[in-house]
This record gives sequence, C-alpha cells and structure tokens, in this order.
Amino acid sequence: MKKLILPKGFSAAGIAAGIKPKKKKDMALIVSDAPSVTAGVFTTNQIKAAPVKWDIQVVEHNRSRAIVMNSGVANACTGTQGETDTQAMAALTASPLGVEAADVFVCSTGTIGKFLPMDKIFNGIEKLYKHLSPDNGLDAAEAMMTTDLVPKSLTVEIEIGGKPVRLTGLAKGSGMIEPNMATMLAFILTDAKVEKHALQCALRAATDTSFNRISVDGDQSTNDSVIALANGMAGNDVLTQDSADWGLFFQTLEKMLFELAMMIVRDGEGATKLVTVRVIGAGSNGEANEAARAVANSMLNKTAWAGKRPNWGRIMDAIGYSHAQVQENRVDITYDEVPLVRGGMAYPGASIDDAIAVVAKDAFTIHINLNLGGGEAVVYTCDCTEEYVRINVE
Repeated sequence: MKKLILPKGFSAAGIAAGIKPKKKKDMALIVSDAPSVTAGVFTTNQIKAAPVKWDIQVVEHNRSRAIVMNSGVANACTGTQGETDTQAMAALTASPLGVEAADVFVCSTGTIGKFLPMDKIFNGIEKLYKHLSPDNGLDAAEAMMTTDLVPKSLTVEIEIGGKPVRLTGLAKGSGMIEPNMATMLAFILTDAKVEKHALQCALRAATDTSFNRISVDGDQSTNDSVIALANGMAGNDVLTQDSADWGLFFQTLEKMLFELAMMIVRDGEGATKLVTVRVIGAGSNGEANEAARAVANSMLNKTAWAGKRPNWGRIMDAIGYSHAQVQENRVDITYDEVPLVRGGMAYPGASIDDAIAVVAKDAFTIHINLNLGGGEAVVYTCDCTEEYVRINVE
C-alpha cells in the first residue's frame, strides 16, 4: 500500500473502533514529538459542536502535541455531556504523552444530535497508540471519511533557509459543503518552524482561497475545522511574514489547501462534475461573490448540469435573485469558450450542440460578466444527481 510521508516528528494512526458499522476505520490520531505552534480556522455557524468550542481554546494554548478525531458521530447539539466527552477524549489522549488535555485538539464528524459512545472512544484511543507510526498517515486519512468515497491527502517538500521542509495535508469532506468551509476537517502538518501570528494569518488567507471557495450543496456544518501544527523539527530559522522564504512557504500552503479543496468538491456526494463559476464585472468583489454563490448553489442549475443541459436561463435567474446588482441587458454568459448569452439575451448563432458538449465534460467553467465594474469572484461546485438523494435520505 502506498505510504503518506509525514513531516519530521509526526506519527499517525487510524483504526476501526466500532463507531461506524462494518468495521470501517472511524478514529484517527496524529502526534508530534515536539510541542507545535498552532493555528485554526473554524465554522462560522452559530451552532458549534463541542469539539469546535474546545479547539478554539486549544489554538490559544499554542503548544499542541496531538489531534484525536472520530467519524460517525459529530458530538454536536449534545449539551454539557458533549463538552464533558470532548474534554475526556483530550485528557485520555494527553495522558500517554505526559501533557495537559489543553495540548490536544479533538475533532468529530458525523451525525448531529447523538452522544459519543465513550466506551468505544476510550478503547479506540488505547488502540490508536498501539498503531501509531510515521508510516500510518493514510490510515488516519481513511478514518476521517464519512460519506467520502476516497481519502484526501498529500505531502509537499520545499527548502527553507537551506533546510528541507515538509508540509502534509489530510482532509475529509463530501456533503454539507458550503463556505465558509463545510462538513469538512483538514489537518495541516509541517516540520517548519513558524511564528504563531504568521501561521494563523497564512492559514486563514489560504483557507479563504480554497475551502471557502467550494460548495457542494449549500449547507454549512457545525463541525468545520482546519487545524495547522508546526513543530519546528526541520531546524530552519523561525519563519515570519518578513522572512525571505515566507512567500515560498505561504504559496506552498495555499496550493496544498486548494488541491485538498478540489479533492473535496470532486468527491461531492453523488457528484459527477466539477463546475467552476467565475464572475467578473461586478460592482464589487462582494457582489461578484453573491452572484457566483447563487449560481453554484442553485439546485436547478445543479440538476441541469447533471442532465448535461446548458440551461443558461437558470443562470440568469440565479444571478437575478442574488444580492448582487445586475442589469439584465449587460449580462454575458459563456460555457468554457462557447458564448450563449450577450447583453442578457441569447447570443445570435450560439451553438447548443457545442454547449451540450461542454456540459457533458467532467469539468467545465461558466464565465459570467456583469459588465458593471471591477468586482470578481470564483466558486467551485458540482452537479447534483440521484445518488445525492440516496445518500441523504438516511
């Protein structure tokens, strides 16, 4: 089996603890040999799961040693019992490391409203430590999955100050995906030495151009978390935003998060197509974003794409009800290189056959020009098929 090479000083494990049926992996553990500088970006949903509330505090503690997570149960809307269970997970994970519970991130994903099966969680943590290894990163990525069809991970190596530095990303996400972020977890590990404020700024900026640019079904989760650990074991001089190599580090992080985000949207529940919605010519970037999201989240559009139908009228409808300023007689719409709308009306001589060929592809771009200003935005989304319904009736 192919291995996921982790940064220096990191080990991982993924096991089946019995939370999910059919002996599927459902718990993961990531441990750093050294205390790590931490950063985190979390759901903006007003309803936050117990582990999210815990992790927000762990980021401030800023000397993390581990991430423990479970899939199958979200531990959201579980009141004080959920908070107690989260702290217990952290404490049990911290004990073998000889550190405080506050040094451990806890993440959960799955069904909302159910209590964690703590007997299985406790046994699972003990089992995770027995399987902990620098070679078991893929097991951890697999344990993160819920309705995901494939695990999502990658490692990149760069050179910082003459020292080899490695960044690894692990993510999960398939449904309930709507910025800001989604029913998604993402763990970013690096052996680079990075100043905390710089790492937090970098993670937030990279998240804004990646995970906050995707949409599967327009629903935002209670558990979204992107967590970064930098343990400094590469031995480079501490990176700040003023460092000569800062641009290289940030660009690598940004590219990694973008690739993970594309893995998520391609693996959208029942999805068969990756659709890029690009809006230019809006009154502001915010208005361009509103228009792009309206198109990307429209079920009429998603089902048209699934049926390989370039129904541009649904695009016009969506931008019209968005909060963006729109003047009908200025709107242009193009599918890849095929013009369908100019000045708010059907483009004379437009080839529907060519447009159908575009929508039949597994990836295409819808270009929308509002011709009102300099605002622009992009959202990456997917189609909606019958399989999405089958997955979500449970």
